[in-house]
Amino acid sequence: MTIRNTPWDHPIPKRSQIHLDVVPSGVLHALAAGESASLPLRYVSPFLAGPDALGLWRMRSEQVNNTPTDAPWVTRLIIDPEITPPVGVAGFHGAPDYRGMIEVGYLVDPGFRRRGYARKSLEILLDVASRQPDVRVVRATISPGNIASKTLIDDFGFIEVGVQWDDEDGLEIIYEVDALGNRS
Repeated sequence: MTIRNTPWDHPIPKRSQIHLDVVPSGVLHALAAGESASLPLRYVSPFLAGPDALGLWRMRSEQVNNTPTDAPWVTRLIIDPEITPPVGVAGFHGAPDYRGMIEVGYLVDPGFRRRGYARKSLEILLDVASRQPDVRVVRATISPGNIASKTLIDDFGFIEVGVQWDDEDGLEIIYEVDALGNRS
């Protein structure tokens, strides 16, 4: 299955003008290498170039090198046209797996949290997933102490289906929602 590299807009443009934009490969690899000084502000912020995001960039850089077809699916910049630089990142962890499962992820700069960016990004991700014929299930994995993310996904009907251990984040609870229920 292929997906385009075009920006993903909010499904209700009157409600939000934010969009999720692909991280150009040169920017992705520069961030992974810790070489952000020469990157334009439209692609990077101190938070996105800092230690809290470095592991994410390294992981996605390696993933895109190994599986180039994952590039349009993974980690996009959350763009608010009223603000430069990006306010965070959101995307999928990769293309849908063999059963049509796709996992969402989002990370908002602490300076921009509690402004609805994670919610609007999740609305975009669910809309994108609902339009892909190979996507059947949308997954979110959340650390037990992350009350804000748990509250957010509850609003979209995600249900707990298990637990897993993540080498970077530790114990995570697995939540899923049927993507077919989100189709327009």
